[in-house]
Amino acid sequence: MSRKFYTVTWDQLHRDGKALAWKLLPLGPWHGIVAITRGGLIPAAIVARELDCRQIETISIVTYEEMDRGEPQVTKPPVAAGSGAGWLIVDDLVDTGATAKVVRALLPDAHFATVYAKPAGKPLVDTYVTEVSQDTWILFPWDTEPQFVQPIAKANGVR
Repeated sequence: MSRKFYTVTWDQLHRDGKALAWKLLPLGPWHGIVAITRGGLIPAAIVARELDCRQIETISIVTYEEMDRGEPQVTKPPVAAGSGAGWLIVDDLVDTGATAKVVRALLPDAHFATVYAKPAGKPLVDTYVTEVSQDTWILFPWDTEPQFVQPIAKANGVR
């Protein structure tokens, strides 16, 4: 399978995070937000600000090492959220759904929201903003930095 890359800028992530908050607003109010670390921390902060929610909990799950996916391991459970009733789970992306399944098992009564969703994981979340293809690797702004790129003509030996 070919892998495509999609770069998300800070500005775009902020706009998409606000779009997620708009979708979630009529579904609240929420007791709090559970951010899935690390990718869900920034989207959760944006959503928390827009929904005026100050109770923030985290769940830490290690799934990726660089671009290699492993079995999800909970390294910090979301104790304050109980079963998740009245709580909102926020993550940057649902990919295969491996992380989402673990979180759903721990917080079965929570509402699960992500900014981006791939087809394999989409059925596991309640709300998302943008669907991307399964073979697309999203480059989030915390994983990238601006750098010089050759003009297309020079990069392809035209000049």
